[in-house]
Amino acid sequence: MQPPSYVLTTSTPDTTGIVAAITGFLAERGALITETQHFRDPPGNRSYLRAVFQDAGTGQLPGPAGFATAFSPTAARFGMDWQLHEAARRCRMLIAVSRQGHCLNSMLNRWHSGTLPVDVAGVVSNHDDQRRLTEWYGLPYHCLPIGPDGKLAQEARLLELFESTGAELLVLARYMQVLSAAACRLLAGRAINIHHSFLPGFKGARPYHQAYERGVKLIGATAHYVTEDLDDGPIIEQEVERVNHNMDPEELTSIGHDLESVALNRAVRWHAERRIFVHGNRTVVLR
Repeated sequence: MQPPSYVLTTSTPDTTGIVAAITGFLAERGALITETQHFRDPPGNRSYLRAVFQDAGTGQLPGPAGFATAFSPTAARFGMDWQLHEAARRCRMLIAVSRQGHCLNSMLNRWHSGTLPVDVAGVVSNHDDQRRLTEWYGLPYHCLPIGPDGKLAQEARLLELFESTGAELLVLARYMQVLSAAACRLLAGRAINIHHSFLPGFKGARPYHQAYERGVKLIGATAHYVTEDLDDGPIIEQEVERVNHNMDPEELTSIGHDLESVALNRAVRWHAERRIFVHGNRTVVLR
């Protein structure tokens, strides 16, 4: 049996001695550090660290409760924001989708094959189009159409489902409904969206057809945390590909869908692995 592993993440006002204090604290308690990344951000005056560690066999490393008590003086000395997670504990997510299934299919395939380290609580949609795909993977499908009681009532049912399934992350995998400001505040840091990278240009329907008509030479996708500013939350990942005049709108759409799937999967993986730090409207991703 391998000893349990933990992920420690810290965000600290930038100063000297932070890394030494953290690694020294772990070494004194017999922790074996198996992975570590550190980034110093002078413009933001922050220092970020992510460390994965386990008991080296000395039996000196306390569990989560004991760790918190022992580490608190070090954290207080540097003014740290910090979290400790069990590495084996998977992030539980609920996926929201509308009619298009390319991002959903890609994500479920990676989850099913074990390459996306998450637990999927289910799929929720305002349409019934992706039920067959979802149930093929053995997952519950929740169809919540927007009824006569309106959009906010439907959103309330979605949020109730998020809470009742024990989800920690809502993934908007081409969910074409805009969340209310209240929902965005409730889900701050717990909702990830994906969209094509033409924005703020080519808004509305058929963006790849609009791009074709303008003769664009580069298309892409952006994955970001959801905020009240529509499609303008902290960016987690972007993916791009060069295109040319030989490609018709359908081919551009196909390429774009692939890029959206790749960017969204990376963003979800990095969130699940506790690699993302948000500072203002930007992110630091320790890979």
